[in-house]
Amino acid sequence: MKRRLLAAVLAAVATLTALLALRPPAGTEILVAARDLSPGTLRPGDLRPARVNAPPDGALRTHPAGAVLAVPMRRGEPLTDVRLLHPVRLPPGLVATPVRIADPDAAALIAPGSAIGVLAAWEGQSAQLVADDVKVLSIPKAKTEHGALVVLATTPTQAGQLAAAQAGGRLSIILKPDSA
Repeated sequence: MKRRLLAAVLAAVATLTALLALRPPAGTEILVAARDLSPGTLRPGDLRPARVNAPPDGALRTHPAGAVLAVPMRRGEPLTDVRLLHPVRLPPGLVATPVRIADPDAAALIAPGSAIGVLAAWEGQSAQLVADDVKVLSIPKAKTEHGALVVLATTPTQAGQLAAAQAGGRLSIILKPDSA
């Protein structure tokens, strides 16, 4: 009799243990960075699902196809909607202008939304302001030692001036105070 009772208790414990092991973990599944990420287009393997009990507002649950990360992320950090660049709707009269800033460390001081001025320096001449109070749209990740690529919202005239300056000189930036 004691053996049957002991066997029944052990069977119940084994069944309960199996049910607990098969139960999905508590919390909501969201996407987190699989490794430290730099700004740029998200690729397969950059994100992984993770369960959290209290996901942050705007946490993404599905991989956003073709999404562009606007800011760096640390491994394990949740991906939220504000970390992504959304298609830019430029005001009438403005164009997106990519330029290469000579000093990548200077470009690391700015972020999308920053207001900057762009200086051009030619051999043996003083630097000149070629575009003032332009907004940074994005800073794509570039694998080059020839400066940092920055996409700016400019007028077509400023775009032409920047292209001419870039063709024969080196571009640098000046930081503008927040206009808020």
